[in-house]
Amino acid sequence: MTTKSVDVLLVGAGAMSTALGVMLKQLDPSLKIAMIERLDQIAVESTDCMNNAGTGHAAYCELNYTPEMDDGSINCDKAFAINASFEVSLQFWSYLVQQNALPEPSQFINPVPHQSFVWGDKNVEFLRKRYEALSSHHQFNVMEYSEDPEVIKKWMPLVMEGRKSNEKIAATRVRYGSDVNFGALARHMVKNLQDQSDFELLLNHDVKDFYQNKDTSWSVTIKNNATNEFDVIDSRFVFLGAGGGALPLLQKTAIPEADGYGGFPVSGQWLVCKNEEIIEQHAAKVYGAAPIGAPPMSVPHLDTRIIDGKKSLLFGPFAGFTTKFLKNGSIFDLVGSMKLNNLKPMLYVGATNMDLTRYLISEVMQTHGSRVMSLSNFIPEAKENDWEISHAGQRVQIIKKDENGKGKLEFGTEVITAADGTLAALLGASPGASTSVSAMLSIVEICFKDQLASPEWQAKIKEMIPSYGHDLTQDPERLKSIREYTLSTLKLDPEKV
Repeated sequence: MTTKSVDVLLVGAGAMSTALGVMLKQLDPSLKIAMIERLDQIAVESTDCMNNAGTGHAAYCELNYTPEMDDGSINCDKAFAINASFEVSLQFWSYLVQQNALPEPSQFINPVPHQSFVWGDKNVEFLRKRYEALSSHHQFNVMEYSEDPEVIKKWMPLVMEGRKSNEKIAATRVRYGSDVNFGALARHMVKNLQDQSDFELLLNHDVKDFYQNKDTSWSVTIKNNATNEFDVIDSRFVFLGAGGGALPLLQKTAIPEADGYGGFPVSGQWLVCKNEEIIEQHAAKVYGAAPIGAPPMSVPHLDTRIIDGKKSLLFGPFAGFTTKFLKNGSIFDLVGSMKLNNLKPMLYVGATNMDLTRYLISEVMQTHGSRVMSLSNFIPEAKENDWEISHAGQRVQIIKKDENGKGKLEFGTEVITAADGTLAALLGASPGASTSVSAMLSIVEICFKDQLASPEWQAKIKEMIPSYGHDLTQDPERLKSIREYTLSTLKLDPEKV
């Protein structure tokens, strides 16, 4: 068994680890970084283009980010935060494009309008109130709203084709939404890292154990799956960015901050269009209202995707229950994650979320015909033989102790850091990869705070992310200039492409 030493060990080769690796290398090119991936390819789990929605989640069209409160008002706090977070991602990617660290933008991001579409009196009223609440704020002042079928037909002709003329409908639109191929983005990030010194990528390797040394560094035991040989990597800092696999790894570290955390896995499936004529009739990401009891990742949407230069059309996702934490995981993942310190929260969540359980079971039982029937809410003239099923990625929703010591299920992402700043992990799902840059930036702020305080790191972070240190939710003029920069650099303004 050999031992090697690095400054940073990244576990997982997806959107999170690659963003953190590139960010740290930009801040300090002398850092010695190793990246471990259990599969033999980069970014083929949650980050893969067909395993997520590809939506640059900016809260323009996702109705679940703006819940209606008991008094009828719309809570926009999450939408404002997610929108500002995605702006941070756009800035970082723009900087990397300008530095030739990323290729021509269309290889990983493309302009696709973000739209919401609803039907029925109650949903139309909700969308109208949502529009009024959001569009009055500078982050969403370009949002458009209409209940006019002729206007909506111009925005989404395929959705309006064959629709009943007396149906009550409404829609919103933001023209400069984006479709992101996060798999391609991650692979370009790794290529950039490989072009630099002191970086090592270890594919087809599993992390087996963690041990924290007296000097607070970590000794991480890894296994080469091709040779069955074991090695040890000593690292001053470890990041667990392994998607659904991050929770079991975090539990192996035995840091106190991991106590009480569990996971609730949810699978997904897409309907993928096979008819090129239909694909060409749609050019938007159209999100609807989630069915009662559905998790946020199951908000139905009709998605234009640009994957490796080819236009595709997807509908879904259709959720399902699984005990796997990863698409290439084990059916024993869920049981194996149950420990004495998280058993109570997990059992409590299981007992108090029966509506979600019933919903997931009903999703599993759907036939191809019933899925196409759901699609007909968006495409009235949808035909079964124009669509085929494709499996999306696994999502592991966070279970944690609530303020009463019981348990709660959370739909979002959360960064867990050791008290000494030597280890961090990212848990959860949506909005996921879209907010990877701000999530990784928070890790830098916590775990590299002394280095970040230096004039050199401060200057570099502001070069990479011009809005750093400013709250874009409160600064209209700065946001305007930032958007002009990112939309131009990434070629996301559809009127100028």
